[in-house]
Parts: sequence; C-alpha cells; structure tokens
Amino acid sequence: MNALQFSRTGDLAALEYVELPQPVAAEGEVLIQVKAAGLNPSDVKNVLGRFPYTVLPRVPGRDFAGVVVEGPQGLIGQQVWGTGKEPGFFRDGSHAQWLTLPANGVALKPKALSFVQAASLGVPYTTAWDALQRSGVGANTRLLVIGGNGAVGSAALALGRVLGAQVLGAVRRPEQQQALAAKGIDSVVLGEPDALAGQVQAFFSGGADVIFDTTGFWLAPSVAALATWGRIAIIAAPVDGQVQLPSLALYRKGGSVVGINSLLYDCKACAAMLDQFGRFFDEGLLELPGDLVESPLSEGLARYGEVNAGRSDKIILIP
Repeated sequence: MNALQFSRTGDLAALEYVELPQPVAAEGEVLIQVKAAGLNPSDVKNVLGRFPYTVLPRVPGRDFAGVVVEGPQGLIGQQVWGTGKEPGFFRDGSHAQWLTLPANGVALKPKALSFVQAASLGVPYTTAWDALQRSGVGANTRLLVIGGNGAVGSAALALGRVLGAQVLGAVRRPEQQQALAAKGIDSVVLGEPDALAGQVQAFFSGGADVIFDTTGFWLAPSVAALATWGRIAIIAAPVDGQVQLPSLALYRKGGSVVGINSLLYDCKACAAMLDQFGRFFDEGLLELPGDLVESPLSEGLARYGEVNAGRSDKIILIP
C-alpha cells in the first residue's frame, strides 16, 4: 500500500512517501480502507520529534474516515470514522491506504457527513467536546471561547450552542469577528490583556462561567473575566510551559483550571465521543464543515511543509 512514513524525527525531511505491505487485522481488530485522512498540526509535530514516546518507524495520522473491509461481521462494509492517541504514535496511523484498529475504536460515520468532512473533525471536535464536558458547559452556561476562529475554537462555539450555552468568541482581527457574526455568533476583538475582563462583562454581567482558551496565551487575563465558581479550560501553553497565574484572584472566585489534552484518550474513548456528538450532524444541529482542501496522499510531503509553515486551511489527504 502507499503511505507516508518516518523512521527518524527532527525535521520534515524524515517523512517519505513509500510502499508498505498491507496491514493485517488481528483478532478483535478491523481493517479499514481509508477514504480520507485529516492532517493536524500534531501530525507535523510528531515528525519533528515533539512526542518522544512515538515508536519508530511510523505511519503518521490520527483522524480518518473509511470503510471496514475485515473484522467483526456487524462492521464489515460499514462507513466509520475515528481518532485517538494510538494511531501515528504507538501504531501506524491514517496517512495510508489501509489502517487497522481495535473494533471498539471506530464509530459509525454520521450519514450527513462525507468521508472528507468526517476526516476533518476528529481531533478538533473531540478536543472541544472534552473541554465543554469537563468544564460543565450546559444550558445557559456563559461560554467564552478565545481563538474562536480556529479549528478547535470553532468546534467549541458550535457544540456550545447545541448544548444550550450562551456563546461568545474572542478573535484577533475584525475580519474574523465578521466571519463569526455571519454565523450569528457574538465576539470581541482581543487587544490588551487587561481589557479582556471589561469586554466580557459587556456581554456577560458578572463574567463568563467557562472560558476556553485555545491559544495558550490568555490564561492569566481570563481570571479577571471569570464569574464566581467559573472554570478555565486550556489546551496549550507558552513555549516555555510557564505562565504567571493570579492565583489569589482565582482562589477568591472559587475558580478552577482544567487541562485538556486529546492525547490522553485512546481510540475507544474517542469513538464514544464521536458517537455522542456525531448525531448532531444527522439531526441538522451542527453545520457541515466546508472550505476543506483535498490533496492526494502522494503530495503529502508538501502539505506537511505547508502546515509547518503556518497554513491554516484544513487539509484532507486522499489515498
């Protein structure tokens, strides 16, 4: 089969387009014909060596959508999607023509989603769903999403609305604010950190119940914008991993910080999440993803380089 593979880490030159034997499904596993595979920043970072636990040589790729061709009888022929901490790190991932996974590590693909659309959602949507669930977002929760224009931020705003939350985005540029407004979402344009609390108060009297910082740079300013008993969810940190946290202010509000890490969840846990929110696409409650860039897997090396250089389009590799 055709696949991307790396046998060392440190730079993208380690990634190669190669021919490998077709994998064989073991007992309790499924063999999936990959129809589409998402390219995430974490896939690029994996080749660059940011995840020292990755077992080499390795086919990268976490997110996928495809068809089961071998495995338990009830799954053969089913259209599935999935993601998780194993593919691309501990076992060969989705940037290939074929993929094997535990049978309980895949979820049935929502009928409303194409293979390409489904492959674009795994990491962003499971990350957002985990953040909302673990920070207690529900009906009438006042939710602020910092970085609301990004893949995870957009997912959090969309899922938050389905859960009945009052949502507010925070973005860097006016054109990003206009894009959210076109979706009926209020937002603020980020400026000086000290101004964040006042901006949030203009929408949420008393502050936000939950603040989801998808950028890693707004944890400290978020404390002042937080309501009593509020929660701050974070998925990133500054490069050095350190931040000056106003802990006294957080303590006085009874606030808490929740760390969100998608790589804590195996494929089985992710499949359960996909089942939980995937139905919202079939029910018409979630907008179908658009503006996706399809690329042949054979051009994957170039696409990895573009993502590493800062390209923000969602790229889907097609075997």
